[in-house]
Amino acid sequence: MRGAIFLIAILAGASASAQQSRSLCSPTVSSLTPGGWRSPAVAAATQPKPGLTLVREIPLPGPANRFDYQSVDPASGRIYMNHMNAGSTIVLDADNGKVVAEIMGLPRATGVLAVPTHHQIYVSTAGAHEVAIIDDRSLKVVARVGGIRFPDGIAYAPEADKVFVSDESGGADVVIDPKTGKKRSTIDLGGEAGNTHYDSVSHCILVAVQTQNQLAAIDPVSERIVQRYALPGSDHPHGFTLDEPGRLAFVTSEGNGLLQVVDLRTMKILQALKVPDDPDVLAWDPSWRRLYVASESGALASFWLDGQTLRPIGEVLMPHAHTVSVDPRTHLVYLPLENISGRPVLWIYEPAR
Repeated sequence: MRGAIFLIAILAGASASAQQSRSLCSPTVSSLTPGGWRSPAVAAATQPKPGLTLVREIPLPGPANRFDYQSVDPASGRIYMNHMNAGSTIVLDADNGKVVAEIMGLPRATGVLAVPTHHQIYVSTAGAHEVAIIDDRSLKVVARVGGIRFPDGIAYAPEADKVFVSDESGGADVVIDPKTGKKRSTIDLGGEAGNTHYDSVSHCILVAVQTQNQLAAIDPVSERIVQRYALPGSDHPHGFTLDEPGRLAFVTSEGNGLLQVVDLRTMKILQALKVPDDPDVLAWDPSWRRLYVASESGALASFWLDGQTLRPIGEVLMPHAHTVSVDPRTHLVYLPLENISGRPVLWIYEPAR
C-alpha cells in the first residue's frame, strides 16, 4: 500500500512538472522578453512627410450612432467593424471597397477579433453580457458564451489555442475554447480590464488592468497571472498595442491623455507623449513603423517610430474618431464615423511618405 501511495505521488509530481514544462509564458519581474532574444534588424528610414489624405468615403449601413473596435484579416482582405450602438458587425471587403454583410443581433458590440484558423469571428456583445462566435464562411452566429459582465477586448493565443476576452467591469479575463465554443475559466485581475493582446515573443497574454495602472501577464496554458508590471505616470490605461519584434508596447491612458512607450525587455517607460483627450483605439503598421491613436474627443494622432522613439507626424480632427484600423498590406487607414451629414460613413486615408 505504501508503495502504491509512493508511486501515485511520483506520478502526480511528474504530471505537475510536465504541466509546468509546457508553460508558454515565463516572464521575470523585470522583463517580458526571453533571454537571448534579438530583435530583427530594421532598415533605417528618413522621417516621413506628415499628413493623411482622404482617398475614399464609403456609406455604411445602419443608424448614425457609435462604432467601436475593428479587426483586420489580411488573408481574406476583410475588415470587421463593430457598429456598437446599432448592435451589428459590418463586414468590409477592403480589396473592393464594398460592404459585403451586416451581421445583426449583437447588442452593444464592442471588441471583435477574426480567428481565421478556426473560421471564426469573436464579437463582444456587452448588451447581452456574452461573446458571440460567428462562422466567417456563413457569417452566422454559431455559438454564444454568456455570463460576462462587460466583454470588451479580445485576443487569441495560437499555441495554447485559446481565446481571451477582457471583462471590463467584471475585473477579469475570460478564457474560451474555440473548439467547443465554451468558457474554460475566468481569471480575476484585481481591477477593471482594459484591452487584451497576445505577445508572440513572450507567449503571454497581456491585459491592461486600468484601475491598478498595470499590465498583467497571463500564461495561456495555466490560465493564471504570472507577473504584474506597474505603469508609473499612467491614469486608467485602457488601450494598447504591441511592436512584438521590436519589444515595445504603446499604452494610452484615458484619465490623463498620455501615450507611453514601454520597453518589454526592461519594463521601463522610454517615452511619454500627450495625445488628444480620451484616447481609445490604437493601430500599428509594422512595416511602415506608423502608430495611430484614435480618441473619443474627435482626433486621430499619427506617429512614426524612429528606432525606439515615437515622433509625431500630425493630427486629423473629425467627429467621434475613436476607432481606427490599418491594413498592413496597403497601409491604408480606416475610420468608421458615426455621423457625417446624418449617416454613418467610412473614411479611408492614405498616409504621406
